[in-house]
Amino acid sequence: MKLLTPKAPGICPVLLFLLCSLPVFLKAQDFSWTPGMQQAYVAMHKLKMPAARQLLAKERTYNGIRIFLDDYADMITLVTTDDDRAFASLSDREDERLSALKKLDEDSPWQRVLQAEVRLHWAFVKLKFGKELSASWDVIRAYKLLAANQKRFPDFLPTYKSLGTLHIMIGSVPDNYSWVANLLGFHGNVQQGQQELLRAQQDPTFRFEAQLIDLMVRAYVLKFTDSDGQELKHLIADNDDSLLLHFFGATIEQKNGRSEQALTYLQARPTGATYQAMPIIDNILGDIYLQKGQYATAIAHFQAFLNTYKGRNFVKDSYYKLFLCHWLANEPELKARPFLQKVTAVGRTTVESDKAAQKFAQAYLKQGVSPNQKVLMRARLASDGGFTDSALAYLRPYTETKFPVLAEKAEFNYRLGRIYQRRKEPDVAISYLKRALLLSDSRDGQREELSFGATSALQLGYIYQQKNDRTQARLFFEKALAFKHHEYKNSVDNKARAALSSL
Repeated sequence: MKLLTPKAPGICPVLLFLLCSLPVFLKAQDFSWTPGMQQAYVAMHKLKMPAARQLLAKERTYNGIRIFLDDYADMITLVTTDDDRAFASLSDREDERLSALKKLDEDSPWQRVLQAEVRLHWAFVKLKFGKELSASWDVIRAYKLLAANQKRFPDFLPTYKSLGTLHIMIGSVPDNYSWVANLLGFHGNVQQGQQELLRAQQDPTFRFEAQLIDLMVRAYVLKFTDSDGQELKHLIADNDDSLLLHFFGATIEQKNGRSEQALTYLQARPTGATYQAMPIIDNILGDIYLQKGQYATAIAHFQAFLNTYKGRNFVKDSYYKLFLCHWLANEPELKARPFLQKVTAVGRTTVESDKAAQKFAQAYLKQGVSPNQKVLMRARLASDGGFTDSALAYLRPYTETKFPVLAEKAEFNYRLGRIYQRRKEPDVAISYLKRALLLSDSRDGQREELSFGATSALQLGYIYQQKNDRTQARLFFEKALAFKHHEYKNSVDNKARAALSSL
């Protein structure tokens, strides 16, 4: 007898397709950008952090992109506040987020990129909080993740934003540390990194960030040109509601001796409760007014910074600058000196400006300074801000012979060299910078005590590079690297090494 079996119900072909496609579909959702996430990311670039966090809180999708954005928001909060308590409470999130990202689709090009981004976020944060060793390990692991992703997905543009940045940093490592990079398997140069940053700007998601990083690299590692300044100005004009851009524009211009332009950006910055609080802006404003010799206004800004800031970076620097305001205004010693005593008792020496403040305070409190230091300091501040008419007026009544101390002779010549360099009179600048270099290099093994030798050599390298004299440029960049122990060694070495790579 023939056995009768029940007939299987028919399965809709569309349903069958959806069931088979479900695992692939779910994996694709691991790294999808929702409209809300895109809006949150744009808000972060404007430093509209309350709005960004509200948008993320409304998101029902929790995937790799959401993990990255939550981490990005924490990074911005920590680096803008420098709050040690917030750092202690949030620092465990790095491992939690990395663990969550590792569980997502490893066949997606996003998986390694976002792990690298999280590591770089925390490397940046840890550097701000003086955790250099842990930050270094994060950078190493981020590099390996990005290099592996580039090899596996060479056409995935988001890889190149951070990989290009790291290649530039590797390319600017001083020669005496290049063996470390080789040992770790780091390979790259400045030109390669710049090309990768340009490539990253083709990606619509990371275009803005890649463009900003490119400008920052040119300002802090390479040589910031007039055309770079114009590009920055157009970028800020096109994004006039971005506090982030106004802030970075001001720091870049101030760094490059254009404090009047920096002041313009800060005065035009957007304000209000919709933006992340930025106490550091008062510190920058204090710097600019100090450079302009407007001491009362500078004091008000430095005090505002210290009253609202919760961190430990730039605290020594601010008390040092408060001392300068009172000292340069010829106020009594009893009124100015306590600010230097405060320098030695508060904050930390993670950033270069705090290291310089600590060094000055210790020297002054121990042995005082000669009256000539006021003249040199006024000229230095005005020159650093690009106020070259004022700087030259301070120094014009003096000659080198009026400075009995060798360090003061070197500084006098260096200041004049920088003033004429900024006034676009390079041939006049060369003679003063060479004299400063000679004086700084004649201390019988103690030249590390003077930064003027290294900084003079660096600027001479730039001048000869502009003259297209590659031989002389290389000689002076290598000379800058030869100075061993001075408070600006990291930045001078990075710039000199990057310049050598470009040659």
